[in-house]
Amino acid sequence: MQPFGEIADRVWVARYEAYDVNVTLVEGEAGLLVVDTRASLDEGRAVLADLRRLSSRPLVAVVNTHEHFDHTFGNEAFVEERAVPVIAHETAAAHMRASVPADTTFSSVTAVDLGDRAVELVHPGRGHTGGDLVVRLGDADVLLAGDLVEESGMPSYGDDSYPLEWPWSLDLVLELVGPDTVVVPGHGAPVGRDFVQDQRSAIGVVAQTIRDLAARGVPVDQALGTTEWPYPKEHLADAVRRGYEQLPRSEKRLPLA
Repeated sequence: MQPFGEIADRVWVARYEAYDVNVTLVEGEAGLLVVDTRASLDEGRAVLADLRRLSSRPLVAVVNTHEHFDHTFGNEAFVEERAVPVIAHETAAAHMRASVPADTTFSSVTAVDLGDRAVELVHPGRGHTGGDLVVRLGDADVLLAGDLVEESGMPSYGDDSYPLEWPWSLDLVLELVGPDTVVVPGHGAPVGRDFVQDQRSAIGVVAQTIRDLAARGVPVDQALGTTEWPYPKEHLADAVRRGYEQLPRSEKRLPLA
């Protein structure tokens, strides 16, 4: 069974069961661009086999939306087949495992030329990680959001996340999303602008709640149990801890007695 399904002109997405992760394939006259590569060498080889059943065009480049293992450890399979550039934001590249690093980096905006179409890579700011990027295909009205947007679960706040900045990064993402844009999340089914807006609002509530609690002097170890949250509080420990750490001194008060 071919896991890649076409969501727009020469843009295919495969949603793999392991980690429910999405891999996207973009075709142009110059060849193929692959966005994210799964979680291991063997899984990367499986992606290669799947895409070879779809197209025989040469690989042009690999793009990683961020550095996490479930999106990057398959890089090795693509470099093993052909010495293609692996592109990521400079912060993501600095945190990648040595055997699967990105060798082509950027800080703000860049593009990949596929001959008859340009693929834009944009770092909208920090959120899920410090090195998130989104991939914009203007001619197809598709945006690949990586884990800045998640459909099959709540947004993932880890120990490298930026909870207070994530809403602002999604504001920039929304500027790239029109009423009919297909948005591919890092995990789960494609969504539209309304879904992204709703998720941005909830992430914004998390950020503002952290700010409000800290301004009231609520200690970080009491914050989760002090108020209501838009997501289950058992999944927000890292969000609160990281948020408190990242607050400027001016937004913190001494803990309440």
